[in-house]
Amino acid sequence: MAAALALAACAQQPSPARPALWLVEGPGGQKAWLFGTIHALSRPYDWKSEKIAAALAQSDRLILEVADVGNDAATARVFAQLAQGGPHPPLADRVTVQDRDDLARELKADEIAPGSLDPYDTWAAALMIAQAQARNDRQDSGNGIDRAIAADYRRPIGEFEGAEVQLAIFDALPEAQQRALLHSVIEEDSAQREAQVRALEQAWASGDMAELAKVSDAETFGDPLLRDALLVGRNRTWTDRLIAMLSSRARPFVAVGAAHLAGPDGLPAMLAARGYTVTRLQ
Repeated sequence: MAAALALAACAQQPSPARPALWLVEGPGGQKAWLFGTIHALSRPYDWKSEKIAAALAQSDRLILEVADVGNDAATARVFAQLAQGGPHPPLADRVTVQDRDDLARELKADEIAPGSLDPYDTWAAALMIAQAQARNDRQDSGNGIDRAIAADYRRPIGEFEGAEVQLAIFDALPEAQQRALLHSVIEEDSAQREAQVRALEQAWASGDMAELAKVSDAETFGDPLLRDALLVGRNRTWTDRLIAMLSSRARPFVAVGAAHLAGPDGLPAMLAARGYTVTRLQ
């Protein structure tokens, strides 16, 4: 029994992680930090290195995508307000003939009754299926890094978007892009999806920005409008808002999804293009 308890205790130990962190410096001594988060994880991670702790201590505010990140009830209320803009054809008629078997498989695997998603906008149905998949894949938002930072931070917490703005981005997508999003959610079986989720976790944990850039490209599957709406356009808006904070002499610690920091369209690259010195710390 003692040996079994010891093994169980070892199994609960957080896995080591060193996610990406940057320092942003302006010509007048302005400072900000950019930290790549992941919103749900299969297990706890030991991610708070000395460099991250020092950056948090030097900052005067925390900036997240959604400030009230732990308020699932508030997010659910916003979702309910936006998710049914119908009338709609049945969800099975909003996918290609080739995708109908995949949709039926996913609904069965996620224990979603056939027809129950028909009243929802296509983007909303896609997100509801993705949420059910995450539960099945043991992805727990309770392990999410943005939630962990917000829970421990003792200075003001601000946001780039908020839940209403964030979900409105999906709601504003043209129907073709909403259906492309649905396709991306149902096209992989559970084994393929689990492999992708594990690869994403490892890329985040090791700060592998090249791999994260590949993941973000794959998630928008070459659709320029979808990529601009969900990634690049948001990064441009966030860059403008961050520069405004720096101009007011704020020292923000910015913690957003790691894909927003990857590649030539990421926040570090956009800030460097605007004349800021951006240094990878970790």
